[in-house]
Amino acid sequence: MLAAGAGGAHAQPGCSSDGQPPVAALYERFLSADCEACWAQPAAARTPGPSALLIDWIVPGTQGDEAPLSAAATRDALERLQAIARPMPTHTDTHVDAVPPLLAPALLRVAQGPAVGDYLGTSLRFIPPRTPGGTSYQLTLLMLEAVPAGAEGSPVARNIVRNAFSGLLDKRHQLPKREQEGWLEIRPMGIPEGAQRERLRVAAWVHDPAGRLVAAAQTHCAAGH
Repeated sequence: MLAAGAGGAHAQPGCSSDGQPPVAALYERFLSADCEACWAQPAAARTPGPSALLIDWIVPGTQGDEAPLSAAATRDALERLQAIARPMPTHTDTHVDAVPPLLAPALLRVAQGPAVGDYLGTSLRFIPPRTPGGTSYQLTLLMLEAVPAGAEGSPVARNIVRNAFSGLLDKRHQLPKREQEGWLEIRPMGIPEGAQRERLRVAAWVHDPAGRLVAAAQTHCAAGH
């Protein structure tokens, strides 16, 4: 599963969230690395709509490196489960979080640059919603490997988390006023062994101080990239 990609530089111009419809919900699937059958399960009766950001986390299992899905397992999945107060799944689990409609919604843009060596260049721009009380925000930035339906033995399309970063957006990291009130994050992310670089995408979401999801976005690459 998830065979190794070629090395070198892989430029992907046109890979950003520009022009994409707003994300209405975050739809996270958690799969235990011990459960090989979970990877091959058909689509659930209730599936996310096209406006959802779909994320697949492979959770390290009790079998360690001998687990069937261990090649894509990440400890970031354990941290995410802890953040949403969910137990480790023995098979699968699903978490859904909706983006509430706002009169003046937040703006979130993500983009990815070329993959050079073992790193993928990523950038994020966030302008918070025009609501009171928003002084700091919690950012989650992900590198995903987009596995199409029918590939690698999966009957459904998946966005496998390959790397993750979490951080706080606060006044110390705010852009100058002349650039509007908001934040800019530019970050190289390490590409793990085995990831197919042509499949790499970037996704992000932001929570407000009360823990509410205020924005989410994912890169899409232009045809031919």
